[in-house]
Amino acid sequence: MFKKLLASVGIGAAKVDTILETEHLHPGQKFQAQIVVLGGDVEQEISGLELALMTKVKVEGENGEYYASQVIEKWRVGSQFTIAPGEKKVIPFEARLHSETPITEINAPYNHSYVWLETGLDIDLALDPSDKDLLHIYPNEAVKNCLLAMEKLGFRMVKADVERGYLKASNFQSVSGCYQEIEYRPASTSLFGLQEVELSFVPEAHRTHVLIELDRAFRGDGYVDLTIEHDHVNLSQLCDQLERLFA
Repeated sequence: MFKKLLASVGIGAAKVDTILETEHLHPGQKFQAQIVVLGGDVEQEISGLELALMTKVKVEGENGEYYASQVIEKWRVGSQFTIAPGEKKVIPFEARLHSETPITEINAPYNHSYVWLETGLDIDLALDPSDKDLLHIYPNEAVKNCLLAMEKLGFRMVKADVERGYLKASNFQSVSGCYQEIEYRPASTSLFGLQEVELSFVPEAHRTHVLIELDRAFRGDGYVDLTIEHDHVNLSQLCDQLERLFA
């Protein structure tokens, strides 16, 4: 009985570990994993498993800015089962990353973009033991070429972070509840009259939308946008498109 009580508050309880086939992924990419559940000191009823795709978001609060963890997407895995003391169960799992998963692998001096998978056991009357697996998220070809175009136009990346909220333009809007901002500043003084440019990407299956915030010295902030078709990614054309938008 004493061991059962301890297990009910998470002491000597079952543990979970998610083993990913690879931690290096792109937004919208399928991934495979094995969820390993190891029994504790006593037999336990497991109500189910949950996997959550998580990120850290910047939130505007009454007392200023702060960072909080946010769920991008959540998956329920399997149904109720019993695990015996010391028993090992391996559950295969496959899913697709949300297309709006923030990019972590970018060359920003101040990169506050983090993405991870969190796995938890839903155990009745128990604390929720969890396992966290950090992910390395790379840009798709459209985003990669857009970032290269910014460099070619004389801008340097200075910061990247993820904010809570939604993006909306005339022909697209985000759905994940958070969005990434990648901040650029001109390498030379007053390039196109711009002090700062912030890019946010909303990828879809066959195209990537880009919302661009422009901060000009004498005209304040403004927004422009463009859409990059995945089968027509061209660095030179992107440079021309951005140059026209900035002019």
